[in-house]
Amino acid sequence: MNNKHLQRFMTPFVLLLVILLPFAMPVKSSGEEELIASDHVIRNTSIQLIKEDTNLTRFVFDSGYHFEYPDAVRGIYVTGHSAGGSRLNSLLDLVNNSDLNAMVIDIKDDHGYLTFKPGEDSPFANIGQNYIKDIQELMKTLEENEIYPIARVVVFKDSVLAQNRPELSFTENGTVWKNNRNEAFVNPFLQEVWDYNVEIAKFAAQLGFQEIQFDYVRFPEGFEHRDTVLNYGTGEYADDGTDNVQKRVQAVTDFVAYAKQELEPYGVDVSVDIFGYSATIPEAPGIGQNFSKISENVDVISSMIYPSHWSNHYFGIPFPDTEPYRLTDEYAKVENEVLSKLDNPPVSRPWIQDFEAPWIYHGTGLPVTQYGKNEVEAQIKALQDNGINEFLLWNAGNVYSENVDYTP
Repeated sequence: MNNKHLQRFMTPFVLLLVILLPFAMPVKSSGEEELIASDHVIRNTSIQLIKEDTNLTRFVFDSGYHFEYPDAVRGIYVTGHSAGGSRLNSLLDLVNNSDLNAMVIDIKDDHGYLTFKPGEDSPFANIGQNYIKDIQELMKTLEENEIYPIARVVVFKDSVLAQNRPELSFTENGTVWKNNRNEAFVNPFLQEVWDYNVEIAKFAAQLGFQEIQFDYVRFPEGFEHRDTVLNYGTGEYADDGTDNVQKRVQAVTDFVAYAKQELEPYGVDVSVDIFGYSATIPEAPGIGQNFSKISENVDVISSMIYPSHWSNHYFGIPFPDTEPYRLTDEYAKVENEVLSKLDNPPVSRPWIQDFEAPWIYHGTGLPVTQYGKNEVEAQIKALQDNGINEFLLWNAGNVYSENVDYTP
């Protein structure tokens, strides 16, 4: 992390102000202090003074909820629509009637919206959607069902912020650049973009989430082919003496380190989603992801290792989507080797596949591999065979396979 960013440590007094500022006023009820964040009551919250061996005092946020870290996190992805709609009931049943124990819930989604309304006085009021109508009721439900809550915050893919603030994005011919899926990104070089996302992460921690999972912590795919064409600022990285690839790697790494530092008073774990192939190469030159450097700055690393997302013959596997155990086994061996070289490696918790990918079969003559009980269990078994006991299931529609043994 650059020295200029390391200098951002705050004094305890300033830190207390930062923690208290999001709250409008203290309210006392039954002898317990409650704090109001915008229009949402964060119940039983308190600021605790912790005395350390150095005799320094730091402030730690307490949301008032109680969640235990499971024996090993086994979770599912849940959109804002599902978390706030009728599908939540079936997902609760799935978790309660299996060895699953966690949910990764969209708080800032792939478009850049908050999935709930934070209150009219919130600086994020204009990006709040009413997908989750009562975020506090949701947290209470998760607590009652002993489901470990993880907040997904999509960082640099953000069409909403890009359109509202083009100067924080990448432009071409005076307009915001979009990829072939009509998605816009914001600029990882800029401190203002970092702070925007970190403040949302702090809000999620205040709500009671035990972990902040940052996704799209990267530049757009193929950026190495656009970095001299698009218009954008490089902020404090402009004159650092490195080439464009290293500038991108350093910016992404620094953001992760900065976010973890800023979230420390909230007592949450910090995790990052990362392309699986990033573990198999020194670093991804376009998107700026260096697996080892990111891993050194997080509590959990979640590689996206869906068999459908690997090119043919990767790891010597002709068509990876058809061999979920073999693909997962080969990846896990590589990741274990990379993480073993770190002084303080994070928990490995990969994203695995519970969906079909028919688009990759066009023109192959192969039948589409249907992902169900056997294919999901094969991935979990491959991870376990390599000493990796945590995992997350991805299905964009939140429809998961039936009768899966999640601890085979």
